[in-house]
Amino acid sequence: MTAPFQHLGPFSDWVAAARERRSLYPVAAPGEETRQRVREILGFVGEAEHPQDVRVAGRWERDGVAGEALSWSVGYGPRTEAWLLKPGGADTPLPGVVALHDHGGFKFYGKEKIADGPDGPAPGLAAFRARYYGGRAYANDLARAGFAVLVHDTFLWGSRRFPLATMPEQIHALVAASRALWTPTDDTPEEIAAYNATAGHHEHWVEKYCALLGTTLAGVVGHEDRVAANYLRARSDVLPDRVGALGLSGGGNRAALLAASGAPLAATVIVGLMSTYAHLLDHNVGGHTWMFFPHGWARHGDWPDLAAAAAPAPLLVQYDLDDNLFTVEGMRAAHDRLVARYRDVGTLGAYEGQFYPGPHKFDRVMQAAALAWLTDRLAPGPPGAPPDQEGRGAKGSIGNR
Repeated sequence: MTAPFQHLGPFSDWVAAARERRSLYPVAAPGEETRQRVREILGFVGEAEHPQDVRVAGRWERDGVAGEALSWSVGYGPRTEAWLLKPGGADTPLPGVVALHDHGGFKFYGKEKIADGPDGPAPGLAAFRARYYGGRAYANDLARAGFAVLVHDTFLWGSRRFPLATMPEQIHALVAASRALWTPTDDTPEEIAAYNATAGHHEHWVEKYCALLGTTLAGVVGHEDRVAANYLRARSDVLPDRVGALGLSGGGNRAALLAASGAPLAATVIVGLMSTYAHLLDHNVGGHTWMFFPHGWARHGDWPDLAAAAAPAPLLVQYDLDDNLFTVEGMRAAHDRLVARYRDVGTLGAYEGQFYPGPHKFDRVMQAAALAWLTDRLAPGPPGAPPDQEGRGAKGSIGNR
C-alpha cells in the first residue's frame, strides 16, 4: 500500500500513478543535448540575446568601488536597470561575475538586495540583508576583490516589477484579508511590505500567462539573465572567457538556469538552492518559486542534472544544513547526483559541494569561500580547477555532511 503523503491525503497514490505513466527524474547527462532540451522546456530563447539601447545614466566611486548606472531594453516591458561595479582605479580588463539577486519574497527591490549603488544601501533592506547576507552587499565586495560585477533587475523585480495597479483585484482582496502576514516592521515600510505580499500572489498569475504565451517564468527570467551575461562578456573592460555567475536561493536558481540554457560561463556558484525533486514531496513545494519547477523538466531529468548540464564547466554548490526549504536527505542526494554527473564526464574535481550549519543564508563565511573559489577559477591564467583541488568536490569540503 502506498505510504500516505500529508500534502496529498487520499491522493497519495497519485505519485505512484505518475511514475507508472512515465519515468520521473531520469538521468540527464551533461552536454549539448541536455542543454538543448532545457532551452526547449524553458520556451523563451532568442537567436540574438543582447541588450537593446544600452544607456549609461551615471558613474560614481564610493568605498573603493567604481560604479556605472546602466539601463537597457530586452524588447518588452520597462527598461532593465543595472549596476556595473569594479575596483576603483582598475585600468585593465577584469574577470567578470553576473551577481544574481534572490527571490526572497521581496520583489520591490532587485539588485539593491545584494549591491550598493551611488547612494549607499537602499532603505528598508537592513533586516533582510542581516538575515540572508550577513549584512553585506556582497556584489560590492566582489568588485573590491578585483571583479567586474554586473547586478541587474530581472523580470518581476525592481525596475522590472509589475505596478500594483496592474495586479488583479482578487489578489488585492486576498492580501488585505491576510494583512497580518505582511505587517511592516520598523525596517520595511508599509509600501514595500504591501508590494511584496501582493507580488507573491501575483507570481501565480504570471506563470499562467507564461503558459498561455508558450513559455515559463523560468524561461523569461533565464532569457533576461542571458541578455545580461552577454552584455558583460561583450564589454571591453571584461575578460570574456572569465565570466561566472553567483546567486543565493532564487539567485542560485537563476545561476543554474543561466548555465544550463547555454550561457558560456567559466564558473557557476549556486547557494541555498539544491535538492532532488523527489525529496521535496511532502516537505516544501508551496514555498518555492515557479522558477524552480520549469514545466515538464521532471520528465527529462532532476534539478541536479539541470545544474550539471554545463559540465565539465566548474560548479560550486553551497548547502545550508538547517535550511527549512529542503531536507538534509534531499541536499545530500543532490550532492551525490552532481558528483555522479561530473564523474560521468571525467572531471569530478570541477564540482565542489560545501556544507554549512545554519538556516537559509549566504553569510560572510560562505561569501569568503565563494570568493576564493571564484578567484581560483576566473583569475587570469589557465582555465579550470586548480590542480591541487582535483577531487575535492566529491567530499563536500566544508562543514558537516
